[in-house]
Amino acid sequence: MATVHDVAAYILMKAAPMSAMKLQKLCYFSYGYHLAWEDRPLFDERFQAWANGPVAPELYGKHRGRFELRRGDIEGDPTELDDAERESVDIVLENMRVYSASELSEMTHRTGPWVQARERAQVSDLDRSTEPLLDEEIADFFGALAEQGEHDD
Repeated sequence: MATVHDVAAYILMKAAPMSAMKLQKLCYFSYGYHLAWEDRPLFDERFQAWANGPVAPELYGKHRGRFELRRGDIEGDPTELDDAERESVDIVLENMRVYSASELSEMTHRTGPWVQARERAQVSDLDRSTEPLLDEEIADFFGALAEQGEHDD
């Protein structure tokens, strides 16, 4: 199984440069859709309900203090992704790379796993939180989005 660093390195290989915030959000959307489509996590690392949206702390530790990231800035092995993992990330990139980091962050704030985690933690919008997002909630949310997208065609 790939790690969040492998997925981040793959995303940067395909779509760099981008902001660190955008990379976090693309990893989150890739994780969510992969979980819904394949019924298995994209990587073992968990997302937490930080004030600016879902964040994988292990990935944050690799880009902390940096705004823009380029290919090779995150140490990871893109070849660790299997065919289904690559396909999930590719579909997310194809559909979401046009959005800014702020737009992607805003999408996570409307409803869904981040909101549910923040409610569990009983924190306000700007408060810090390390509350984990739950895979069951992520799978339900992204499954409903995927199903809705299928009906939009």
